[in-house]
Amino acid sequence: MLRVAVVGSGPSGVYAAQTLVQQREVPGVRVDVLDRLPAPYGLVRYGVAPDHEKIKSLQGSLRTVLEDERIRFLGNVEVGGELLPTQRLLELYHAVVYCVGAARDRLLGIPGEELAGVHSATAFVSWYSGHPDAAAEVFDLTGVDSAVVVGAGNVAVDVTRILARGAAELAPTDMPQPALGALADSGVRRVAMVARRGPSQGKFTTKELRELGTLPDVDAVVDPAEAALDPVYGDPAAAAALPAVARRNLEVLRGWAEAGPGHAPRRIALRFYLRPVEVLGGPGGRVTGVRFERTAPDGRGGVTGTGVYEDVGAQLVLRSVGYKGVPLAGLPFDPDKGTVPHAAGRVVRAGRASVGEYVAGWIKRGPTGVIGTNRPCAKETASSLLQDAGRLARRELPAGDPLDAMRAAGLRPVEWPGWQAIEAAESELGRSLGRRSVKIPDWQGLLDAAGLR
Repeated sequence: MLRVAVVGSGPSGVYAAQTLVQQREVPGVRVDVLDRLPAPYGLVRYGVAPDHEKIKSLQGSLRTVLEDERIRFLGNVEVGGELLPTQRLLELYHAVVYCVGAARDRLLGIPGEELAGVHSATAFVSWYSGHPDAAAEVFDLTGVDSAVVVGAGNVAVDVTRILARGAAELAPTDMPQPALGALADSGVRRVAMVARRGPSQGKFTTKELRELGTLPDVDAVVDPAEAALDPVYGDPAAAAALPAVARRNLEVLRGWAEAGPGHAPRRIALRFYLRPVEVLGGPGGRVTGVRFERTAPDGRGGVTGTGVYEDVGAQLVLRSVGYKGVPLAGLPFDPDKGTVPHAAGRVVRAGRASVGEYVAGWIKRGPTGVIGTNRPCAKETASSLLQDAGRLARRELPAGDPLDAMRAAGLRPVEWPGWQAIEAAESELGRSLGRRSVKIPDWQGLLDAAGLR
């Protein structure tokens, strides 16, 4: 029997586990899926916006995999810490697949970024998604009339949409009650989503972009003169040569530009060719706006500064300019790429593949792609592991269950019945609030619900 640990229960980890147990070339594979959190599903639970219920329904498919009798979920298990170093984990299993994602957001690197009211989109998403690490976060939106979101990807679209939505639209979701209450009290009426490049170069997908124009009581607006700075915008032949997603995005943005501003109580302005150069502050060290430099296409797909500046007022600034992986103690790490060096998923140490150690997901390829991208990524890694199965199986493991060794080291794993108890507690919390299932947003609440008092 080949015993494998998969570290991370998000899509890449679950897809890796699924591939390993469903293949037929190497019989008898058993997989423990470990997660630092008491709850499974990774970014599907804690990254997908609560109002995107169709995408969140992917949890059902992940659940089916984790309920396979050959796979075991063990939550509340931190790998790489004092209680379970990576080397100890490798002693307990024939192979370890790390699927730990990319947890750190990129900074803007401009003056004033430390001002109160400036946050990462990651922190905002974690807060409204009920991530237990964000339990101490407080987003008081009562004094916020205008917000600036720096970025042009799907995360930027998500946080922009959540800021502009009415609380009544969010009440049917599993959003934690404190976040829903703060958004209900929000004073936000204007949200500017700002990109340093043009409308033909946005990184958002069309479905998410188009959704901004369908929000009740919200106008989505684009300045025609600003959009026209994009050389592709007014050139039908050039627009026709764009990739399909970019072409569809341009059509949506052109429609908003041609429609002009409406009279809805809330407005989302999509701004282009503006690069943040300074966050502006006022009394008490709070943000009052962002200074942008107007950019222009440089003819090589990038932009260059023009020396023309514009101040955009805001009491809240969210940066959404990408993610980076973080080192895991005991694993090699490329700080420039934010990934673990690998060859077809095999961890590379000192220039050589380390048989028995593997990576999949963002820690392998960087924060690119959509949820579905993780499936072929995980399959490649699992294939490499299975090719090594003969060598791996020859290594003798300690007698007994790795779960017993984890408990002996002081860990308190949450097994699948514990997760089911969390689900039941969240359903009961929702009923008590007159809502559907509502997330428990703090560590102690999750562990209590799992029976680890």
